[in-house]
Amino acid sequence: MKDSHGRLNRRTFCTIAGGAVVPLALSTACRRGWSNLPNDGRLTARPHHTGESLVSGQVKLGLESERDAILHVPRSATKSPFPLLLLLHGAGQSADDMFWYLGSAHEEAGVAVLAPNSRERTWDALNNLSGGFGPDVGLLNRALERVFEMVAVDATRIAVGGFSDGATYAISLGLINGDLFNHVVGFSPGFVVDGAPQGKPRFFISHGTRDHILPINRCGRRIATDLEAHGYDVTFREFDGDHEIPADVAREALRWLTTKAAL
Repeated sequence: MKDSHGRLNRRTFCTIAGGAVVPLALSTACRRGWSNLPNDGRLTARPHHTGESLVSGQVKLGLESERDAILHVPRSATKSPFPLLLLLHGAGQSADDMFWYLGSAHEEAGVAVLAPNSRERTWDALNNLSGGFGPDVGLLNRALERVFEMVAVDATRIAVGGFSDGATYAISLGLINGDLFNHVVGFSPGFVVDGAPQGKPRFFISHGTRDHILPINRCGRRIATDLEAHGYDVTFREFDGDHEIPADVAREALRWLTTKAAL
């Protein structure tokens, strides 16, 4: 829901405590105003490379000696500019895991994928219960700047997405940076971090009906309903499964991103 300043506030989220899923209601103290945050979540990188893309296949960006960002530009695609998906991993995972989830779907769809690693076990605003964005935003901005120098990107099809904690972070950044990301993909998200919305991105959200980590009623369904209530275009895909990204759901999300009619 929106507060008096028009910000989207997170209402509840799910976490694991002692092996059980516990919904935590956020107190007023946990919802800090933007003036007190160390980082407002805004990204300044913008696509500008024209002509042929300079890379093909999978490369590391060389931004960090450890926990670097990985870029995959489809080898099979003969035309550019490419749609770009910034894809964020779940807690305790890595960028490599996201390519495991996708399989060959991104190559088949002709989508360039940028998968960074968080600085810590999960993304900064999720490590900090006050909801403050931090160094991960800076890394994402640097990674995007590097990609925009090397790859001709279709500015009408730039998406941020993720799985689990990565989906929570992606939806939050997507709302804050809707003037950059016109598509947002959330695979099994948990909640939304406070932020000042920009633009009007479209959303693809999926969630398993048997998710034992982030229950669909308190998480995916609630997020989709809240977004629709605030006028966002939402495609919500429920599937019979647990906390996962089924292959057919991944392919559907990439088709949604690449279909011009969905813009």
